[in-house]
Amino acid sequence: MSRKQKDTIMNISPAAEQYHRTFFPNSELLRQDDPDMAQIIENFAFDEVPNEPGVNDLDDRTRYLAILATLLGSQSLTEFRGIVPAAMIAGLTPVEIKEATYQAVAYLGIARVYPFIAALNEVLRAQGVELPLPPQSTTTPETRREAGTQAQVDIFGEDMKDFYKSGPEETRHINRWLAANCFGDYYTRTGLNLKQREMITFCFLATQGGCEPQLTSHARANMRIGNDCHFLIAVASQCMPYIGYPRTLNALRCVDEAAKSM
Repeated sequence: MSRKQKDTIMNISPAAEQYHRTFFPNSELLRQDDPDMAQIIENFAFDEVPNEPGVNDLDDRTRYLAILATLLGSQSLTEFRGIVPAAMIAGLTPVEIKEATYQAVAYLGIARVYPFIAALNEVLRAQGVELPLPPQSTTTPETRREAGTQAQVDIFGEDMKDFYKSGPEETRHINRWLAANCFGDYYTRTGLNLKQREMITFCFLATQGGCEPQLTSHARANMRIGNDCHFLIAVASQCMPYIGYPRTLNALRCVDEAAKSM
Protein backbone atom coordinates (compact mmCIF):
# COMPACT_ATOMS: atom_id res chain seq x y z
CA MET A 1 0.00 0.00 0.00
CA SER A 2 1.38 3.41 -0.97
CA ARG A 3 2.04 6.26 1.49
CA LYS A 4 -0.86 8.15 -0.06
CA GLN A 5 -3.20 5.22 0.58
CA LYS A 6 -2.00 4.92 4.17
CA ASP A 7 -2.59 8.64 4.73
CA THR A 8 -6.13 8.23 3.42
CA ILE A 9 -6.83 5.27 5.70
CA MET A 10 -5.67 7.36 8.66
CA ASN A 11 -8.81 9.48 8.13
CA ILE A 12 -11.07 6.59 9.16
CA SER A 13 -12.53 7.49 12.55
CA PRO A 14 -11.52 5.53 15.65
CA ALA A 15 -15.12 4.33 16.09
CA ALA A 16 -15.28 3.09 12.49
CA GLU A 17 -11.91 1.41 12.87
CA GLN A 18 -13.05 -0.38 16.03
CA TYR A 19 -16.28 -1.47 14.32
CA HIS A 20 -14.27 -2.81 11.38
CA ARG A 21 -11.92 -4.79 13.63
CA THR A 22 -14.82 -6.18 15.66
CA PHE A 23 -17.10 -7.37 12.87
CA PHE A 24 -14.73 -7.73 9.89
CA PRO A 25 -11.43 -8.80 11.46
CA ASN A 26 -10.24 -10.72 8.40
CA SER A 27 -11.35 -8.33 5.70
CA GLU A 28 -9.84 -5.19 4.26
CA LEU A 29 -13.02 -4.52 2.26
CA LEU A 30 -12.23 -1.64 -0.12
CA ARG A 31 -9.18 -0.41 1.70
CA GLN A 32 -6.52 -1.74 -0.64
CA ASP A 33 -7.87 -0.75 -4.04
CA ASP A 34 -10.37 2.00 -3.18
CA PRO A 35 -9.12 3.65 0.03
CA ASP A 36 -10.90 6.95 -0.58
CA MET A 37 -14.22 5.11 -0.96
CA ALA A 38 -13.42 2.96 2.07
CA GLN A 39 -13.03 6.12 4.12
CA ILE A 40 -16.46 7.43 3.10
CA ILE A 41 -18.26 4.11 3.54
CA GLU A 42 -16.66 3.07 6.82
CA ASN A 43 -16.99 6.45 8.51
CA PHE A 44 -20.65 6.55 7.53
CA ALA A 45 -21.81 2.93 7.82
CA PHE A 46 -19.53 1.90 10.71
CA ASP A 47 -19.63 5.08 12.79
CA GLU A 48 -22.13 7.78 11.88
CA VAL A 49 -25.12 5.50 11.25
CA PRO A 50 -24.85 3.01 14.17
CA ASN A 51 -23.99 5.83 16.59
CA GLU A 52 -26.84 8.11 15.54
CA PRO A 53 -29.19 8.74 18.52
CA GLY A 54 -32.16 6.41 18.10
CA VAL A 55 -30.37 4.11 15.69
CA ASN A 56 -27.92 3.26 18.46
CA ASP A 57 -30.85 1.83 20.44
CA LEU A 58 -30.64 -1.28 18.26
CA ASP A 59 -28.61 -4.09 19.77
CA ASP A 60 -26.06 -5.79 17.51
CA ARG A 61 -28.17 -8.91 16.96
CA THR A 62 -31.18 -6.88 15.81
CA ARG A 63 -28.96 -4.63 13.71
CA TYR A 64 -27.45 -7.53 11.80
CA LEU A 65 -30.73 -9.40 11.43
CA ALA A 66 -32.14 -6.29 9.75
CA ILE A 67 -29.05 -5.92 7.56
CA LEU A 68 -29.22 -9.55 6.41
CA ALA A 69 -32.91 -9.15 5.53
CA THR A 70 -32.06 -5.95 3.68
CA LEU A 71 -29.38 -7.68 1.63
CA LEU A 72 -31.79 -10.49 0.75
CA GLY A 73 -34.44 -7.98 -0.30
CA SER A 74 -32.01 -5.98 -2.41
CA GLN A 75 -30.47 -9.13 -3.94
CA SER A 76 -27.00 -8.19 -2.71
CA LEU A 77 -25.45 -11.66 -2.75
CA THR A 78 -21.77 -10.64 -2.54
CA GLU A 79 -22.41 -8.38 0.44
CA PHE A 80 -24.59 -11.08 2.04
CA ARG A 81 -21.68 -13.53 1.95
CA GLY A 82 -19.47 -10.99 3.68
CA ILE A 83 -22.02 -9.99 6.31
CA VAL A 84 -22.97 -13.50 7.53
CA PRO A 85 -19.72 -13.97 9.55
CA ALA A 86 -20.18 -10.47 11.01
CA ALA A 87 -23.75 -11.37 11.96
CA MET A 88 -22.44 -14.42 13.80
CA ILE A 89 -19.90 -12.26 15.62
CA ALA A 90 -22.84 -10.01 16.57
CA GLY A 91 -24.48 -13.02 18.22
CA LEU A 92 -26.94 -14.32 15.64
CA THR A 93 -27.09 -18.10 15.55
CA PRO A 94 -26.97 -20.18 12.37
CA VAL A 95 -30.63 -21.09 13.00
CA GLU A 96 -31.66 -17.45 13.16
CA ILE A 97 -29.77 -16.60 9.98
CA LYS A 98 -31.25 -19.63 8.22
CA GLU A 99 -34.77 -18.72 9.34
CA ALA A 100 -34.44 -15.18 8.00
CA THR A 101 -33.22 -16.57 4.68
CA TYR A 102 -36.00 -19.16 4.48
CA GLN A 103 -38.71 -16.58 5.21
CA ALA A 104 -37.46 -14.43 2.34
CA VAL A 105 -38.86 -17.05 -0.05
CA ALA A 106 -42.42 -15.96 0.80
CA TYR A 107 -41.66 -12.34 -0.13
CA LEU A 108 -39.00 -12.63 -2.84
CA GLY A 109 -39.66 -16.04 -4.42
CA ILE A 110 -37.49 -19.12 -4.44
CA ALA A 111 -35.77 -18.13 -7.71
CA ARG A 112 -34.28 -15.07 -6.03
CA VAL A 113 -33.55 -16.69 -2.66
CA TYR A 114 -32.03 -20.00 -3.78
CA PRO A 115 -28.58 -18.46 -4.51
CA PHE A 116 -28.57 -17.03 -0.98
CA ILE A 117 -29.42 -20.41 0.55
CA ALA A 118 -26.55 -22.00 -1.36
CA ALA A 119 -24.16 -19.19 -0.42
CA LEU A 120 -25.23 -19.35 3.23
CA ASN A 121 -24.52 -23.08 3.35
CA GLU A 122 -21.03 -22.47 2.01
CA VAL A 123 -20.34 -19.74 4.55
CA LEU A 124 -21.71 -21.75 7.48
CA ARG A 125 -19.63 -24.79 6.55
CA ALA A 126 -16.55 -22.56 6.31
CA GLN A 127 -17.40 -21.35 9.84
CA GLY A 128 -17.45 -24.95 11.06
CA VAL A 129 -21.22 -25.29 11.31
CA GLU A 130 -22.56 -28.80 10.75
CA LEU A 131 -25.46 -29.00 8.30
CA PRO A 132 -28.34 -29.64 8.16
CA LEU A 133 -29.47 -27.67 11.19
CA PRO A 134 -32.17 -29.00 13.53
CA PRO A 135 -35.67 -28.69 12.01
CA GLN A 136 -37.76 -25.72 13.14
CA SER A 137 -41.17 -26.59 11.68
CA THR A 138 -44.11 -26.82 14.08
CA THR A 139 -46.90 -27.69 11.63
CA THR A 140 -48.06 -30.56 9.45
CA PRO A 141 -49.82 -30.45 6.07
CA GLU A 142 -53.07 -30.87 8.01
CA THR A 143 -52.45 -28.05 10.52
CA ARG A 144 -50.54 -25.42 8.54
CA ARG A 145 -53.54 -23.42 7.30
CA GLU A 146 -55.17 -23.18 10.71
CA ALA A 147 -51.85 -22.33 12.37
CA GLY A 148 -51.13 -19.76 9.69
CA THR A 149 -54.50 -18.13 10.19
CA GLN A 150 -53.79 -17.90 13.92
CA ALA A 151 -50.46 -16.23 13.17
CA GLN A 152 -52.26 -13.72 10.93
CA VAL A 153 -54.74 -13.01 13.73
CA ASP A 154 -51.93 -12.60 16.27
CA ILE A 155 -50.15 -10.13 14.00
CA PHE A 156 -52.94 -8.24 12.22
CA GLY A 157 -55.99 -8.77 14.43
CA GLU A 158 -59.27 -10.68 14.49
CA ASP A 159 -60.26 -9.39 11.03
CA MET A 160 -57.85 -11.97 9.58
CA LYS A 161 -59.72 -14.95 11.05
CA ASP A 162 -61.64 -15.70 7.85
CA PHE A 163 -59.32 -13.96 5.40
CA TYR A 164 -58.24 -17.25 3.83
CA LYS A 165 -61.73 -17.78 2.40
CA SER A 166 -62.40 -14.19 1.36
CA GLY A 167 -62.19 -12.47 -2.02
CA PRO A 168 -63.40 -13.31 -5.53
CA GLU A 169 -63.68 -17.03 -6.19
CA GLU A 170 -61.13 -17.03 -9.01
CA THR A 171 -58.39 -15.53 -6.78
CA ARG A 172 -59.45 -16.87 -3.39
CA HIS A 173 -56.74 -19.52 -3.52
CA ILE A 174 -54.10 -16.77 -3.12
CA ASN A 175 -55.57 -15.77 0.24
CA ARG A 176 -55.64 -19.43 1.24
CA TRP A 177 -52.00 -19.77 0.20
CA LEU A 178 -51.10 -16.68 2.23
CA ALA A 179 -52.55 -18.30 5.34
CA ALA A 180 -51.21 -21.81 4.76
CA ASN A 181 -47.89 -21.11 3.07
CA CYS A 182 -46.67 -17.60 3.91
CA PHE A 183 -47.82 -17.66 7.52
CA GLY A 184 -48.42 -21.39 8.15
CA ASP A 185 -45.16 -22.65 6.68
CA TYR A 186 -42.86 -19.79 7.75
CA TYR A 187 -44.20 -17.66 10.60
CA THR A 188 -45.02 -20.70 12.74
CA ARG A 189 -41.44 -21.97 12.68
CA THR A 190 -39.24 -21.68 15.74
CA GLY A 191 -35.87 -19.91 15.61
CA LEU A 192 -37.31 -16.40 15.31
CA ASN A 193 -40.25 -14.89 17.19
CA LEU A 194 -43.13 -12.95 15.61
CA LYS A 195 -41.58 -9.55 16.31
CA GLN A 196 -38.36 -10.59 14.58
CA ARG A 197 -40.26 -12.11 11.66
CA GLU A 198 -42.32 -8.97 11.14
CA MET A 199 -39.19 -6.83 11.29
CA ILE A 200 -37.44 -8.82 8.59
CA THR A 201 -40.62 -8.75 6.48
CA PHE A 202 -40.55 -4.96 6.79
CA CYS A 203 -36.95 -5.05 5.50
CA PHE A 204 -37.77 -7.44 2.62
CA LEU A 205 -40.59 -5.17 1.43
CA ALA A 206 -38.73 -1.89 1.93
CA THR A 207 -35.61 -2.95 0.08
CA GLN A 208 -37.09 -4.59 -3.01
CA GLY A 209 -39.27 -1.55 -3.73
CA GLY A 210 -42.65 -1.39 -5.45
CA CYS A 211 -44.40 -2.94 -2.44
CA GLU A 212 -45.52 0.23 -0.65
CA PRO A 213 -49.12 -0.93 0.07
CA GLN A 214 -47.81 -4.15 1.63
CA LEU A 215 -45.02 -2.24 3.38
CA THR A 216 -47.52 0.14 5.00
CA SER A 217 -49.64 -2.81 6.09
CA HIS A 218 -46.67 -4.60 7.61
CA ALA A 219 -45.40 -1.40 9.25
CA ARG A 220 -48.80 -1.21 10.94
CA ALA A 221 -48.54 -4.90 11.90
CA ASN A 222 -45.08 -4.31 13.36
CA MET A 223 -46.43 -1.52 15.52
CA ARG A 224 -49.37 -3.64 16.60
CA ILE A 225 -47.13 -6.37 18.03
CA GLY A 226 -44.62 -4.05 19.68
CA ASN A 227 -42.13 -2.91 17.02
CA ASP A 228 -43.09 0.75 17.44
CA CYS A 229 -42.58 3.70 15.12
CA HIS A 230 -39.28 4.66 16.77
CA PHE A 231 -37.99 1.11 16.27
CA LEU A 232 -38.98 0.97 12.57
CA ILE A 233 -37.35 4.35 11.91
CA ALA A 234 -34.17 3.03 13.55
CA VAL A 235 -34.28 -0.13 11.42
CA ALA A 236 -34.84 1.80 8.18
CA SER A 237 -32.06 4.24 9.11
CA GLN A 238 -29.64 1.41 9.91
CA CYS A 239 -30.35 -0.23 6.54
CA MET A 240 -29.93 3.00 4.56
CA PRO A 241 -26.22 2.55 3.70
CA TYR A 242 -27.08 -0.77 2.02
CA ILE A 243 -30.12 0.35 -0.03
CA GLY A 244 -29.67 4.09 -0.56
CA TYR A 245 -31.82 7.11 0.15
CA PRO A 246 -34.83 6.68 -2.20
CA ARG A 247 -36.02 3.34 -0.83
CA THR A 248 -35.25 4.41 2.73
CA LEU A 249 -37.34 7.55 2.31
CA ASN A 250 -40.15 5.49 0.78
CA ALA A 251 -40.02 3.15 3.79
CA LEU A 252 -40.13 6.06 6.22
CA ARG A 253 -43.15 7.49 4.40
CA CYS A 254 -44.91 4.12 4.79
CA VAL A 255 -44.02 4.07 8.49
CA ASP A 256 -45.51 7.53 8.86
CA GLU A 257 -48.70 6.51 7.05
CA ALA A 258 -49.00 3.41 9.22
CA ALA A 259 -48.50 5.42 12.41
CA LYS A 260 -51.20 7.92 11.40
CA SER A 261 -53.62 5.10 10.62
CA MET A 262 -53.04 3.61 14.08
